[in-house]
Amino acid sequence: MGTALPSQPRVLILFNPFAGQAYNLKQTLESAAEIWQNHGWVVELRPTQAPGDATVQAREAASKGFDVVVAAGGDGTVNEVMNGLVGTSTALAVLPIGTVNIWARELGLSMDLRRAATAFLQAQIEQIDVGKAGTRHFLLMAGIGFDAAVTATINPRDKKRLGAIAYVKQALQLAWCFQGVKSHIRIDGKRIRGRVLLVVIGNSQLYGGVVKLTAHAVVNDGLLDVCIIKGRSMLVAPLRLMSVFTRRYNRDPKVEYYRAQKVIIKGKKTFPVQVDGDYLGTTPMNFEVVPGGIRVLVPPSADKSLWCDENSPSNYKF
Repeated sequence: MGTALPSQPRVLILFNPFAGQAYNLKQTLESAAEIWQNHGWVVELRPTQAPGDATVQAREAASKGFDVVVAAGGDGTVNEVMNGLVGTSTALAVLPIGTVNIWARELGLSMDLRRAATAFLQAQIEQIDVGKAGTRHFLLMAGIGFDAAVTATINPRDKKRLGAIAYVKQALQLAWCFQGVKSHIRIDGKRIRGRVLLVVIGNSQLYGGVVKLTAHAVVNDGLLDVCIIKGRSMLVAPLRLMSVFTRRYNRDPKVEYYRAQKVIIKGKKTFPVQVDGDYLGTTPMNFEVVPGGIRVLVPPSADKSLWCDENSPSNYKF
């Protein structure tokens, strides 16, 4: 079973004043914090100042003995905070005020901040894996190829104005010209070659907050799930995606599914890479799992299929 929080946990809420409608929701954040304070939690609320600042502040909070650091923002903010908490005894929590909020959805949280805060009153601390792309950790997934190209080219103003629809718009525009790239992939030493459109390396299950490309992923099994979609053009992608959505990986020769500890991707041409929805760089790049790399605060509403054993999710101890 998980570990209970102390009776008076020290909690730091880091919020991104530019994520979604966060700038206008500071009072709502304070209202959510008040719910915790009324139950004896000692809560501080701080804005982040610039990209990367959440990582620095989270790391400092861990060094000062905070029990929980809360990422109040989108998945990008969650990624920054978790990168400051990997390998520490401080737990990650989330209040969803971003564009997609995938981790919050995996936890079954309401998008209403007060309800989400209330759910965490019954939460326990669980130890889960994280992924690592190059030198950066990811909580959800890494995407290599088409989705990373979308992430790299999306207009920030469209993202803020349209939310998730901005990704759909950009994907449709890129799909007409995006071509698969001849790639060399090693998955725990197994060599895979071919023209690749997209590789998703998942630590969790949800992709884009809607579908499950890595539907068998488990957050505490010491493995990453890898879904490879091959092809020359994105015009055939709907056929591939149908195989993925129906989980018939073995019936489509252009879709391959693996579970692995380490993945290496390279080729003559570079491929864009994104982690947790933020553009990271290009291949060649190494990806690996960090077993039990972070502690997270998990409410009772979390999807039980994310853990190896529904009755005992925590397999790792610091």
